[in-house]
Amino acid sequence: MEIHEKSIADLHPYGRNPRKNDKAVDYVANSIREFGFKVPMVIKQDGEIVCGHTRYKAAQKLGLQTVPCVIADDLTEEQIKAFRLADNKVGELAEWDTAMIGAEMMEIKDLDMSLFSFDPGGLAIAGAKVTEEQKAQDWFNDESRMEINPDEQSEEYQQFVEKFETKKTTDDCYTPDLVYAAVVEWVEQEYGVKRENFVRPFYPGGDFEKYEYKPESVVVDNPPFSIITKITEYYCDKGIRFFLFCSGLTGISGAVSRKICTLIGAHASVTYANGAKVCTSFLTNMEPEDILMRTAPDLTKKVEKASDDSLPDKSMPKYTYPQEVITSAMLGYMSKHDTEFRVRKSDAHFIRELDSQKEEGQTIFGGGFLLSEKAAAEKAAAEKEAAEKAAAEKAAARVWQLSDRERKIIEELGDDEEKMEIENQSIMRGDRDVPSELRPDDRHTGGDPGTQGRSDGRVQEDRRQSDHLTHEQERSNELRTESGSATGERSEP
Repeated sequence: MEIHEKSIADLHPYGRNPRKNDKAVDYVANSIREFGFKVPMVIKQDGEIVCGHTRYKAAQKLGLQTVPCVIADDLTEEQIKAFRLADNKVGELAEWDTAMIGAEMMEIKDLDMSLFSFDPGGLAIAGAKVTEEQKAQDWFNDESRMEINPDEQSEEYQQFVEKFETKKTTDDCYTPDLVYAAVVEWVEQEYGVKRENFVRPFYPGGDFEKYEYKPESVVVDNPPFSIITKITEYYCDKGIRFFLFCSGLTGISGAVSRKICTLIGAHASVTYANGAKVCTSFLTNMEPEDILMRTAPDLTKKVEKASDDSLPDKSMPKYTYPQEVITSAMLGYMSKHDTEFRVRKSDAHFIRELDSQKEEGQTIFGGGFLLSEKAAAEKAAAEKEAAEKAAAEKAAARVWQLSDRERKIIEELGDDEEKMEIENQSIMRGDRDVPSELRPDDRHTGGDPGTQGRSDGRVQEDRRQSDHLTHEQERSNELRTESGSATGERSEP
């Protein structure tokens, strides 16, 4: 690799650079000032930057005249575009070991690491969103700055705090022991398999493809949801039995859509060990081959109960306020659901808490107002209107319609016997007419040719009359037989 020293004046940024890097420039400039320009930029022959836009800005900030560069003259224009994206993207896949960071920083005595976006407590990345989230979390965790006891926070306050919490992904979901035990018990009873044969190849650092499976092995585990299709296809191909956790929202895709395994639509709400709350179902190849999907109400109940039992007791008291009190959240609910409501200044008095709350050290989060009786009545009517509109919005969901092509596919599904049974049930309910090919006319039964060409209604009326005459004739014969018995005579047949 040949490195060229290029003049800053001869370089120019790529006009469609998708990376926003302004907040990192100062930190990169500090690094170059302290350690020198150790990582060359990558440029095209004409001086357009391929990789190194942040270093370019940092060099300008430091007043450098030249910078080291590598010319990517061996790449096509398409490769350059791909490399520009890939160079930035692949770095996002790496993770920091905060314990290792702490150990390293303990040995750095003479350099101010905050110049490079580090602090003694761990990792902070310049410009990254997590920095602001951490500031918010630090503030909320500092009880000296809080006017209310964090153990007695209102639901509104808790929802506000949760906005700043780092979101979890499904691949970080480590299964609580009680939840796994509930699944194991259900699988053992449902499929008659022994739990001593259950294996869990999905552990940190594990490789499910290199795991040593035995013929009797049954995989009962919670794999990374992002590669669940690859995992199920591997097990089906190898003939390895499995019962795997999966997303309750997307479980029908992947292997199930190709009909190589069964979806157990438990749709259980599970809070995993990392705090992520995930709608959870299951995939298996231990159901009968003709079963594509099914429900399992008892499994859902077992799993959700186990999940609830696994949670620490974080229950908070639920509060409701008198109709004469209004908060910002109440006002927002009405506005969100298209409800007009106004409060005049003369009808409101600001409060931070009710007298009854003071005795327990409670407050109204964000404060509130006492309302006059008239304003309170108007508020009650507005809240009722908002609730009705909310219910109407929920009920007004769009219903997607089936196309003619899809209806034809549906008609062709199922066994012939099942289709015949459904047809008969539909006819008995009066949902549809008797198909012409099923009508007992002359073509099939050798019936009276005189009935041909008549309307269904006329034919049916004739049959009813015929049935009536037959019944009357049978009754007449019975009476004659009874009469003959009484007189000692026998009636002629």
